[in-house]
Order: sequence, then C-alpha cells, then structure tokens
Amino acid sequence: MSGIQYASNQSIKPFKSSEEYLYAMKEDLAEWLGDLYNIDIDVNNSLEVLETGALLCAHANNVTRVADDFLKRTGPAEVQLPASGVTFVSSAHPTTFLARDNVTNFISWCRKEMSIPDVLMFETDDLVLRKNEKNFVLCLLEVARRASRFGMASPVLIQLEQEIEEEIREEMEDLPAQSKPQRSLINIQNLDEMVLYQRLNSHNVY
Repeated sequence: MSGIQYASNQSIKPFKSSEEYLYAMKEDLAEWLGDLYNIDIDVNNSLEVLETGALLCAHANNVTRVADDFLKRTGPAEVQLPASGVTFVSSAHPTTFLARDNVTNFISWCRKEMSIPDVLMFETDDLVLRKNEKNFVLCLLEVARRASRFGMASPVLIQLEQEIEEEIREEMEDLPAQSKPQRSLINIQNLDEMVLYQRLNSHNVY
C-alpha cells in the first residue's frame, strides 16, 4: 500500500490529542527556523524566541526578498508574491509595546502580502500572552506553505505534504476517468498529522 493510500484510509488519528499534534508542529517549525537562520531555537523555547516579533518580521522581509528574486528570474507568476516587507524594532523586549507592534506588523503583512485567510490567522495576544498557540503555529505553517511555491525553504512537514500531493496527482493520472475519486474526499489536515506522525516515528528507528 502506498503512503497516500495509507494516509487517506487512516480512520484513527495518529495523534492522541490536539496537544500532541501542536507539539509536533512546534517542533518542526523550531527545527526549520533554527536551520534557516542559524539560531538557538527548539520546541521548548520557540515561543520565547518569537514573542518579540523581531524574528517574525525579519522572516517576512526574507520571504519578500525571495519572492522578489523569483519574480526577477521567472517574470509574472500565477502565485501571489509579497511586494513589501515590514518595519520592526529588533531590540524589542517581550510583552512591551514595541514587541506587540512588531507582532501586529507581521500579522498585517500576513494578511496583506500573503493573503492568509482569517481562519488561519492569529491575534497579537495569541502569541504574546499565549492565548492561542495553535492559531499562531497554523499561521506560520501557512506562510511557509505559500512561500515554498516561489522557492523559500520550507519545514519538513510542508515538504512531505508536497510529496503526498505529487503522489496524489500521479495516482490520479493513472486511473481511468470514471474511477477517479473526488479530490475533496482527501483531508489535508489528516495528511498533515500523518506525515508528522511518520516523521516522529522515524526518530525512533535505529
């Protein structure tokens, strides 16, 4: 059975709780950001590293630069590209006005430049006061997902998700037209959970 068949036929969620799922997503994001910016960040300190908004804004500006390079190489693209970065205060301290302003600027950039839908957005207090960590994590993942379309390095979860999508396309192309299932039957969140679960299990293989 192929990976996509296993994932789409999975009837029981691979994670026992939403907290376990959130932890896995945070771990993936922390590893990705650490590699991308050569910083000391892990699943345990990731929110503390990001709560001033400085790294988030720097990342927004980096994504914008990658998009500009992509545009220069390829010309007009079908995917939406961010045209403007954000201003921020790199020396902001946690919970201060400057930190909140940084986070607010990043949120505005996500909405305006990346067109992140409201259902995947977070509010300033979701990060600063930890009111809703999941919304923050899902937003950051969606930014990474969209930025990967124009060449930005992406977290392992997004890479695996893209591999699954490619496998879906290949298997759909091999099926007769009358046998092709409706694309809407495939639950992307369940696939996200599955690839994270598979990744976590791979750490235990020796």
